Amino acid sequence: MAAVEQRFSIEVDPSEEIMDIQMGPAHPATHGTIKFNLKLDGEVILACDTEVGYLHRGFEKMIEQGTWTQAIPYTDRLNYVSPLINNVGFILGVERLCGIEVPPRCQVIRVIMSEISRICDHLTCLGMGAAEAGAQTVGFLTNESREFLWDIVEAVTGARLTISYTRIGGVTRDLPFDIRERVAAAFTNLRGVLDDCDKLLTRNRIFYDRMSGVGIISAEEAISYGVTGPLLRAAGVAYDVRKAQPYSGYERFDFEIPLGATGDNYDRFLVRVNEIEQSMRIVEQGLRELPDGPIRIDDPRYVLPEKHRVYTSIEGLMHHFKLIMEGAKVPAGEVYQAVEGGNGELGFYIVSDGSGRPYRCRVRPPCFYSMGALGAMLKGHMVADIITTFGMVNMIGGECDR
Repeated sequence: MAAVEQRFSIEVDPSEEIMDIQMGPAHPATHGTIKFNLKLDGEVILACDTEVGYLHRGFEKMIEQGTWTQAIPYTDRLNYVSPLINNVGFILGVERLCGIEVPPRCQVIRVIMSEISRICDHLTCLGMGAAEAGAQTVGFLTNESREFLWDIVEAVTGARLTISYTRIGGVTRDLPFDIRERVAAAFTNLRGVLDDCDKLLTRNRIFYDRMSGVGIISAEEAISYGVTGPLLRAAGVAYDVRKAQPYSGYERFDFEIPLGATGDNYDRFLVRVNEIEQSMRIVEQGLRELPDGPIRIDDPRYVLPEKHRVYTSIEGLMHHFKLIMEGAKVPAGEVYQAVEGGNGELGFYIVSDGSGRPYRCRVRPPCFYSMGALGAMLKGHMVADIITTFGMVNMIGGECDR
């Protein structure tokens, strides 16, 4: 904070038109509670220092207060738009400590639900980004299409946002019997919406001029900031955790990594659109090849007994009670597990002391690193470019601030 104050308290020549302006932390154009300390020459941005951390969520310390299963709902709240990916990332780390390999059907279900979650995340980013550039219709279209997908999420998990769907060794429930019909109907609508958005935006003169050549970051600079996800791929770097360190059987799926060339906002827009296409491709493959079998392991050390056993036998009741009150005993050790989140590499560094509660959990949120690079993206651009660039970064406050 002291360095920031020193940087922005430099005396300037009153004859110059250099201004220090604070934008936020509750500006209507900021998606979350965040502040930009701007140094401007007229409307040109000379420097932008980004302040995050206003949410004070204490996510990592709260996780240490409950059992391993009680930590899962906290991961939902990291990124409310794609909570299924967060669930999967955390549980994969715990399962690695336990030496658990879940059944094939469970792996495919996790992949299907993660990709539906990714599509919802990208639709939110594209719709809101377009609306802030003046294309409100696109925002309405993408939100409507996202609702159809959230209907599927609700049918599978029982909730639309805070789903808490994964468990150690499996998932809470199987897919509904009509999942293929539901997904086919939602994807038909989604493909129509993407076509409409393409006609409305991709060659729209105003949208193109607002996005093209704005917010550029080179591949080398993005890597040096630790940027991952669509921002890094828009700069031409083919890094995707699903390909680089496959998990949950992603190596068996046929999909491509869309790339950009210049690393500007327009490339980020196109990369996210193409990634939606690739995610639909993965979901359709998963549903086509969905194996039969159980959706969770059969290990009483980690999995709750069936309800009828809890209600009809003392052994089942005691088993349920001990797992709920004491938590599953995860072997001592430490692990880093990364998954490809909606905005990039989402990592969980987990430490277990062998008890029923996490000893330590540290999260690598992709938004945090993207926000660190925002000043470099905005330097030399206009104040109005903050809105479009920030929109394509797609900062999620709960993930960035933890």
